[in-house]
Amino acid sequence: MAVTELQKEREQIKFNPKELNYFLEGSKERSDIVSNLVEQMEKDPVLKVDASYYNLTKDQQREVTAQKINRISRYFEYEFPDQQAHRLSILGVFDPQVFTRIGVNLGLFVSCVRGNGTNSQFFYWTINKGVDKLRGIYGCFGMTELAHGSNVRGIETTATFDKEADEFVINTPHVGATKWWIGGAAHSATHCSVYARLIVDGKDYGVKTFVVPLRDSNHDLMPGVTVGDIGAKMGRDGIDNGWIQFSSVRIPRFYMLQKYCKVSREGEVVMPPSEQLSYSALIGGRVTMMMDSYRMTSRFITVALRYAIARRQFKKSESDDQETQLINYPLHQRRLFPYLAAAYLFSQGALYLEQTMNSTNDRLDAAVAAGEKEEIDKAIVESKKLFVASGCLKSTCTWLTADAIDEARQACGGHGYSSYNGFGKAYSDWVVQCTWEGDNNVLAINVAKPMVKEILQEPEQKGLVISSVSDLNDPAKLTKAFDHALSGLARDIGKVAKTQGYDVTGPSLVLVSKLNAHRFLIDGFFKRITKTPDFTEVLKPLGFLYADWIINTFSSVFLSYGVITADVIKKISSEHFPALAKQVRPNVVGLTDAFNLSDMLTNAAIGTEDGNVYETYFNTVKTLNPPINTKAPYSDALEAMLNRPSLDERQRGERSEEAAEILSE
Repeated sequence: MAVTELQKEREQIKFNPKELNYFLEGSKERSDIVSNLVEQMEKDPVLKVDASYYNLTKDQQREVTAQKINRISRYFEYEFPDQQAHRLSILGVFDPQVFTRIGVNLGLFVSCVRGNGTNSQFFYWTINKGVDKLRGIYGCFGMTELAHGSNVRGIETTATFDKEADEFVINTPHVGATKWWIGGAAHSATHCSVYARLIVDGKDYGVKTFVVPLRDSNHDLMPGVTVGDIGAKMGRDGIDNGWIQFSSVRIPRFYMLQKYCKVSREGEVVMPPSEQLSYSALIGGRVTMMMDSYRMTSRFITVALRYAIARRQFKKSESDDQETQLINYPLHQRRLFPYLAAAYLFSQGALYLEQTMNSTNDRLDAAVAAGEKEEIDKAIVESKKLFVASGCLKSTCTWLTADAIDEARQACGGHGYSSYNGFGKAYSDWVVQCTWEGDNNVLAINVAKPMVKEILQEPEQKGLVISSVSDLNDPAKLTKAFDHALSGLARDIGKVAKTQGYDVTGPSLVLVSKLNAHRFLIDGFFKRITKTPDFTEVLKPLGFLYADWIINTFSSVFLSYGVITADVIKKISSEHFPALAKQVRPNVVGLTDAFNLSDMLTNAAIGTEDGNVYETYFNTVKTLNPPINTKAPYSDALEAMLNRPSLDERQRGERSEEAAEILSE
């Protein structure tokens, strides 16, 4: 077999992509764990996927997903939580619906119990019940309602305390309060972490969390619980999203999760130090979505760039022997290289968020257990910062990943439209992340408000920061440019909010959230690569290229506040970005190989590791659509159309000239 263009370029790599993967995964140890898990799942006949995955119906997806979860439970019996988390993260790349259906249980249900329950409650509902091994009980996450999603405080399901019985009575007061979009509710879940309004002695204490059994050990619904399937969705049909209604469902008082908010036997209510602590389960979900953004962007930018190396289109001149590789067109580089850079920056952002979340949660748990108010207050401050940072990054990065999938699809031309190259299903599966756990726009606004208020307490930062093209190569100046832009935006927002309120400034608040996320990613990336000297020179152009892309995208903001000159904005497009693209171009194969994506993970006929684009694609199509089947099941309809008698024959000649002559006599 002839050597492919991809293999030729791979031979020219001047660094070790495997070692660069250690940087992306956080360490050699984590990289090795991921590699071993991928190999294990590729060899497992139940878990592996191929192009036939794209032909499954909704019912088949549901069935296959259940079989895969059953299989994964066997692996979980031998694994610690960190290994399970890595396995789920990989599943999110090639089988998002399996990942999500398990993730709702282990991620959201368990995180809710851990974040809001006492140590004893956490141990009882998760470890003791076997949830961590996918046995015993299976949890779902009952936050969203038919009429309420992003506004968690407006949730209307009620949990009314009955002192005499020492029980809470869970009710769905009207159809709008029906729990909706609840993953696992339709068929899988036995228990639900329910967000409901705490009512004691007629007083509403706001939204708190409760564990409510849905099904008994025979998997039959509990009295007063009604569930249903919400049906086909835009994507991820392997998940049994459902709706739940409660009609006077009684649960013991101690089924309320009481780490922060407590209700005594006598009905005395102790409120939490911060209502935001009740939503701590969401931070874990956001961190997961940040890692998902890295993995999914890396998957499809790899497919698009491999195809761009293999595909040739048009000659620069008639004297050329070959047509030009797509990847060598400046426009193609401008379309795809920013998303290659984004994948690298997402990776570092996700790792930092994960580490920060773990340390913050540990600190908060220790402070609560010790009852040290000063330490609790400090931990709450850190938790709020994390809440803001994770909200900015979740919204911005899930949006960019959706853009990456579609731009990569378009960059592959007509072949990108084939289901067998994965873009269509991946996009449909992915975009739910832009509304999961808070619509991105609403989430961006909610986290930007406290940011603006904090910035307004600081001295104003203004003035020209980037006055020449060389300033674009200074990470400190890039960070400072974002700080100045954010300072200016915050002050304009503050002026309007004083007289008209913050709702009027929604578009500007979304801008604040986006710019803060990009500042976080750029600053963190350059700090991280200084600690990785072996790859600093390979990675620096990616960071600067990403910064160019973002500054150019938001050029009106940077120009409005005098942070950058118009001349530099022009030169980003004409000089600086093209120069960076030239530095990135020779490393493209190495940079994508460093993602360590096997052919099963990419699952795209035009994006295989060997670069045999056309052979693989053609064979995939023939295998899944055997050419021996030359007649369709509905061929009768086509044949009836084509072979029908002429109109005159079907009218029996009754409109012919002969008939007219006879009939007119």
